[in-house]
Amino acid sequence: MTTTPPQPAITATGLRKSFGDHLVLDGIDLHVPEGTVFSLLGPNGAGKTTTVQILSTLIRADGGEVRVAGHDLARDPDSIRAAIGVTGQFSAVDKLLTGEENLILMADLHRLGRAEGRRRAAELLERFDLVESGRKMAATYSGGMQRRLDLAMTLVGDPRIIFLDEPTAGLDPRSRRGMWQIIRDQVAAGVTIFLTTQYLEEADQLADRIAVLDHGRLVAEGTPDELKRRVPGGHIRLQFADARGLESATHTLGEVSRDNDGLTLQVPSDGSLRSLKTLLDRLEDESIEVETLTVHTPDLDDVFLGLIGHHKNERVTTP
Repeated sequence: MTTTPPQPAITATGLRKSFGDHLVLDGIDLHVPEGTVFSLLGPNGAGKTTTVQILSTLIRADGGEVRVAGHDLARDPDSIRAAIGVTGQFSAVDKLLTGEENLILMADLHRLGRAEGRRRAAELLERFDLVESGRKMAATYSGGMQRRLDLAMTLVGDPRIIFLDEPTAGLDPRSRRGMWQIIRDQVAAGVTIFLTTQYLEEADQLADRIAVLDHGRLVAEGTPDELKRRVPGGHIRLQFADARGLESATHTLGEVSRDNDGLTLQVPSDGSLRSLKTLLDRLEDESIEVETLTVHTPDLDDVFLGLIGHHKNERVTTP
């Protein structure tokens, strides 16, 4: 039985943008399938927010072709606006209103009608665990609560595509993980998420595909696992019960990193099952016993630093 591949929620070809003499986006191509999380990574100033602003119709591109939710960005921006939601780096919450009033205001902007607007507000307060605080001023909310309310406001119009520009910046780890679950729930319901983030663990946890943007160009794209396989650094760590086992394994395996005090060897590996099996077979053939074995594969920190390592002054945040 054949399955139809997901239709693209977003496509961009040759996307370009400059501000004066400063080239921000240098002809990037994007393809985001429906019902997935696509994460755009890059150092500060790489062009992530500019990309979101163009795709969400907030600013114009200087060149390239873009389709969002099946609509041409240049010819039909109004249809795109009706299909998307945007949660930016800075909260859109009006702190002088209550949580409920913020949601009703958004419902009025979407012309849902009084009864439907109140029903939608109540539904979202329930979904985002804000019922008890729904009639309190948003100024009294914690940072995590404000971000949840901000995303709830984005969902009032029931968008098919949501742009999240660093949605968990400044949140504590517990609030961040709560936001991750909300994002996963949206994707499970068929919503497409376009995510920019400085938290590499966040991209690793959520994204189906990741693109790395540097100086306005895409320098890598793929699934998290595909990107990790592109950088060196994977290894298998073997620990032995005594120096005799360590010595025998060193003689058998050849070029390895050895720690005599820790009775360990570090063997380069691509992280595949085949490489692990080959290593174990060689040890078994020589009757060498290993006390413990751990496998280390490169993570997104390794990927990012390998691709963007020349940015000496940039720092990627990890929780």
